[in-house]
Amino acid sequence: MSTTPPTPSDPTTGSATLTPARPRTLGSRVAPTDRPPVPASAAWRDGDPVGRRQFADLGPLKLESGGRLPAVRLAYETWGELNEDGTNAVLVLHALTGDSHVTGEAGDGHPTPGWWSSMVGPGAPIDTDRWFVVAPNVLGGCQGSTGPASPGPDGKPWGSRFPLLTVRDQVAAEIRLSDLLGIDEWALVIGASLGGLRVLEWAASAPERVGSIAAIATAAQTSGDQIAGFHTQLAAIRADPRYRDGDYYDAAAGDGPHVGLGLARQIAHQTYRSAKELDQRFGRIPQGGEQPLEGGRFAVQSYLDHHGDKLSRRFDANTYVVLTRTMITHDLGRDRGGVSAALASVTARALVIAVDSDRLFPPAQSERIAAGIPDASLHTIHSDYGHDGFLIEEDLVGAYVQEFLEQGARR
Repeated sequence: MSTTPPTPSDPTTGSATLTPARPRTLGSRVAPTDRPPVPASAAWRDGDPVGRRQFADLGPLKLESGGRLPAVRLAYETWGELNEDGTNAVLVLHALTGDSHVTGEAGDGHPTPGWWSSMVGPGAPIDTDRWFVVAPNVLGGCQGSTGPASPGPDGKPWGSRFPLLTVRDQVAAEIRLSDLLGIDEWALVIGASLGGLRVLEWAASAPERVGSIAAIATAAQTSGDQIAGFHTQLAAIRADPRYRDGDYYDAAAGDGPHVGLGLARQIAHQTYRSAKELDQRFGRIPQGGEQPLEGGRFAVQSYLDHHGDKLSRRFDANTYVVLTRTMITHDLGRDRGGVSAALASVTARALVIAVDSDRLFPPAQSERIAAGIPDASLHTIHSDYGHDGFLIEEDLVGAYVQEFLEQGARR
């Protein structure tokens, strides 16, 4: 579930309105060392540079768990133009630590380039000269959508008070966004990993609004093994004394839960790559001049440290907790007669893509999806890179997606 393509070397009720964001000039940060201290949270806040974000205020939202959000906002980005009959809309749904910036350069408001530029853009498999592409930041996210870093009813960040969200809640908010944008039916809803969970939920929750889906490296129901892995990541964050039970937003830089968040990312990253890749790439090579027998690190340890630090500088610990909990509770068959019945009810054409070395969402879970949906095709990509193969093997994934879109357009 990495959100930048790694290189091989390295229901609801309420009104809806659109509102702009207020720009703010950010002061410079002086660091006492070569690297600045890690911020308590890297969540986007009102007044931060907007970049390409647009915002939809969607009103209150009743939650599946029985709670309620009194006001929901989704940040989103768009590319291309919606045609007159509204038949060329594509919804792209991001993974755990992704956001709405699917494609495009880094710049003001977007510190990193688009995480799927190989898939979306002019001349890309999802060609924005032809398709109108929408990518929302998921509900519970930290890049402009309502989440734990957002102001609560009292104006202070939600923090520990933020309610439990499910994948269905997130899709309910995205359905509202679709209403607001005037999109009655998506030509394609596509996503991988956590995004793929939402893809399947879209097909089950609103079948009349989905023409086709592409569910990549994902599952119809999280397994016991996955729940166990997610649990250890949550435990790492909650064990950090600087987490403060989720109320850390007024902490100074360097005094937030970056240690716990970094550990959670390291645990997760082991499932994003395959054992073969880590062994072949790193093996037992020491890191630089460090000596493991003298307390130094192996190169693979340095690699994980790097990814933990990198995420803690661009993400929010509470958002990581909230979104991980949505994956733990994911079950397409809940209150629908079970997973098989839920998949059988899907009316959309379905493209299902698995990565053969994926140890986060193993191919068997994709096979279950494809076997259960009446009109589904399954492709299994060979890759040594594990779950992140859906990003790294861009030529293969892109070819399957492009062919699938063309087949639908010819119908």
